[in-house]
Amino acid sequence: MGTSQTGTVAGESQGSSAEGKPVTVNVVKRESTAFVPSVFRPHPRLRGGHVQTLAAFFLSRRIDLPAAEQRLIEVEPGVAVLCHCHWQQDRRALTLIVVHGLEGSSESQYVMGIARNGLAAGMNVVRMNQRNCGGMDHCAPTLYNSSRSEDVAAVARNLVERDGVPGFVLIGFSMGGNLVLKLAGEWGSRGPAEFRGVAAVCPAVNLAASADALHARANRIYEYYFLLQLFRRFRRKVRLFPDSFDASRLRGIKTLRQFDDRITAHYCGFTGADDYYARAAASNVIERIARPALVIHAMNDPFIRLLAEAREKILSNRNIVFVEAEDGGHCAFVGERNGDGAYDGRWAEREVVEFAKQFR
Repeated sequence: MGTSQTGTVAGESQGSSAEGKPVTVNVVKRESTAFVPSVFRPHPRLRGGHVQTLAAFFLSRRIDLPAAEQRLIEVEPGVAVLCHCHWQQDRRALTLIVVHGLEGSSESQYVMGIARNGLAAGMNVVRMNQRNCGGMDHCAPTLYNSSRSEDVAAVARNLVERDGVPGFVLIGFSMGGNLVLKLAGEWGSRGPAEFRGVAAVCPAVNLAASADALHARANRIYEYYFLLQLFRRFRRKVRLFPDSFDASRLRGIKTLRQFDDRITAHYCGFTGADDYYARAAASNVIERIARPALVIHAMNDPFIRLLAEAREKILSNRNIVFVEAEDGGHCAFVGERNGDGAYDGRWAEREVVEFAKQFR
């Protein structure tokens, strides 16, 4: 049996913000991990799901990283993904494999933030681009999607076999969070010996519900942004591979669900959006995760939905530490910086690296 620390589901604990307002964080602590999460306290002037989400997107940051080794890793015959590998002097340090979200890349700010924090903690960090991402559209006539957990497995296998890394932790945000949890569930108790744990921030484990939430009136700004980026990418694929893709399939698409129905499903082997969402969701296998895991979710995430069945699977898995903050938005969790600049206020980026430290 694990011990419950906080939560509307599993007991409550409250901290105080700079304004004295209680901030609830829900945690289910498990015996399988030594990690104890801290309480998220949002920046007092950046409260609310939309405010947090937009602040994380628009607030400028400077993240200086050392030069990375650029490596093309084949994930299936003729298809490679670009990874940026940051190595400690001794490559046999614990390695973080970081996977971005929808229309992100290895250059996404949260990925760079994890890299900075991980390197400072003495870990190797591999910033993985999903296929097509990071300027790789020209490499193969395939599309990335939320089912391609085998791509993450191929990257991990390459690092173990080529570099001899003794241990790795998977970290994913949003769509990337779904991918790493899906892979951890698929591996179950049969995962590689080097697989130490997995952490996911705002993972889209219920794909259908989250896609539909994007179409809500209050969330259309996010849906418009994603569709704009997805349309641009698909048109590039049409120009690069005119015999493989048909631009006319974009006509009439006004929602993410329609895009996934007419584009993603059509070109990735699914019968439609419903089939894609049902088969690609990590919620199908999350109860099988057998290594220590951290799942961070915000109650006011504008569009990621965690359905009751998936929540129950998470809560019933003794290997998962589930942290649910009252505030935080989507993959944002912007708090106050400390005075000496050692902490830039990006709470989730700090927490996942703190979680990984137990495996060094």
